[in-house]
Amino acid sequence: MLTDSYKERSLVFKALAHPSRLFIVDKLTAGECCVCEFVNELKVDFSTVSKHLSVLKNAGLISDEKRGQQVFYRLQMHCVGEFNRCIDNFLSRRGNDQKVCLKCCAVGETE
Repeated sequence: MLTDSYKERSLVFKALAHPSRLFIVDKLTAGECCVCEFVNELKVDFSTVSKHLSVLKNAGLISDEKRGQQVFYRLQMHCVGEFNRCIDNFLSRRGNDQKVCLKCCAVGETE
């Protein structure tokens, strides 16, 4: 049975389901950042970055604070950094397993 918990989790996964938003979250694991930093590093315009930040904020992953003319963002779901590292480790291992498999298959073909 699908509970509200599953629906809420799916919103978090949907918010993370874009490479630019994953980059933003990774950057925020190191500390708060201004919107202009994301614009410079992603090489996209302010409106595009703002849309990505809005998706992350609506999912509860980040929060913002306006200081003068600048808006700074910080990570609210701190465990997402560890989750991303877990995914990276899994993908790295999976890639290595595939390389070993391909190597084994290639050895078998030459014999």
